[in-house]
Amino acid sequence: MAFGKRIRLFRTRKGLLQKQLGELLGFKGKTSEVRIAQYENEARAPKAALVKQMASIFDVDPRAITVPEIDTPVGLAHTLFALEDMYGLTITMVDGTPYIGAYAFHKEFPYTLRLLRTWAEMKQKKKSGEITQEDYDNWRYHYPENTPGFVKVPPQIFTQEEMDELSGRKKK
Repeated sequence: MAFGKRIRLFRTRKGLLQKQLGELLGFKGKTSEVRIAQYENEARAPKAALVKQMASIFDVDPRAITVPEIDTPVGLAHTLFALEDMYGLTITMVDGTPYIGAYAFHKEFPYTLRLLRTWAEMKQKKKSGEITQEDYDNWRYHYPENTPGFVKVPPQIFTQEEMDELSGRKKK
C-alpha cells in the first residue's frame, strides 16, 4: 500500500476529514483540505517532519506510513526479493502452499526469526480472542516499541582499552 493510501487509512481510522487533518497539521483555510487530498492522491509527497507529525496525530510509528510500494503484485514481489537479500527471508512449499520463513545462515537470522515468531504469537492471540483486532493493529503500527522483550539500548562508546577488557584481551 503506497503512502497516500496509508495516510487515508490512518486518517479514516481516526475519524478525521481531510480538512480536519490539514488543520491539525497547521494548514489554513482551503489549503488544509487540498494539501491532504494531494498527499492521499500522491500528487505531493509529505516531508519527513510532516510524516512524523501525522504519525503523532494517528498514534502510529512514522514507518507505518512510509511503507514500500506494494500496490501491485510486481511491487510486492520486488519487496519480498529485497527482504530476502536484506533479512534472509525465504520461501518454501509445503503441500503446495508457499510459506515465508527465515534463512538460518543469514546474518540477520536472529532478528528476523524473533520478528516472525512475535508476529505469529500476536496473530494467534488475535485469532484466539486473547486480544482484539484493535490491539493487534496497535501492536503492528507501533512495532517494535510496544513489543514484549524489546529493549531500546542506547549506543555506548568504549575506548579501545575498555573493549579489550570486555573481550578478555586485556594485556596483563
